[in-house]
Amino acid sequence: MSIWGKVIGGAAGFALGGPLGALLGAAAGHAFDRMRAERAPAAEAKPVAFTVAVVALAAKMAKADGVVTRDEIAAFKRIFHIPPHEMPSVGRLFDEARRDAVGYEPYARQIAAMFRDSPRVLEELLDALFEIAKADGVVHAAELAYLRGVARVFGYDEVAFERIHAAHMGSADADPHGVLGLSPNATGAEVKAAYRRLVREHHPDRLIAQGMPQEFIDIANDRLAAINGAYERLRRGRGLK
Repeated sequence: MSIWGKVIGGAAGFALGGPLGALLGAAAGHAFDRMRAERAPAAEAKPVAFTVAVVALAAKMAKADGVVTRDEIAAFKRIFHIPPHEMPSVGRLFDEARRDAVGYEPYARQIAAMFRDSPRVLEELLDALFEIAKADGVVHAAELAYLRGVARVFGYDEVAFERIHAAHMGSADADPHGVLGLSPNATGAEVKAAYRRLVREHHPDRLIAQGMPQEFIDIANDRLAAINGAYERLRRGRGLK
């Protein structure tokens, strides 16, 4: 079964608890209390919770921005490869999250707690949100403020957030030092060390080990390409061996 089948099935058999579980129940028309009896094994609950969190946080970002563009909808469909027959159910989940009275913080806190020992998984979630935000060609001020707030809940400081932001600016615009989380005064040894650490931390195998959906592994591959590109620019510019 695809991750989307599990997400939609989650309303009946994958009660996650907390605000994410309540959102699933509301989107499917089930009372949350009726869902408590059946809980997913941890290995299945985490990928489902991760995917639901992306939908919920993307919906809250759309609400913060005030408008959902066709480009953003297209990006959402492109990133998540949602089967056509499951689009209506995913749309209900998105709409429920966008109009409910709960802010983004409870969703962000729940997913942060689930992956407190896997911070790079949380970074992949931020990457997915950035991909949606920049689909219309620009990350608007309201979207950037929202993403900064989500990152703060996830435990990222301003330096870490700016590193993530820099990686999404495009190869022509991004400061390669920023992509690697370095200052322009970093030594060659520091550049190499940062590059090796980021490659190790962002290797897609880490997400595969967590059971994450293929869509997010694809995003991780894109991030790894940005890291490699930034290092190559610095390597050539500084004459590093």
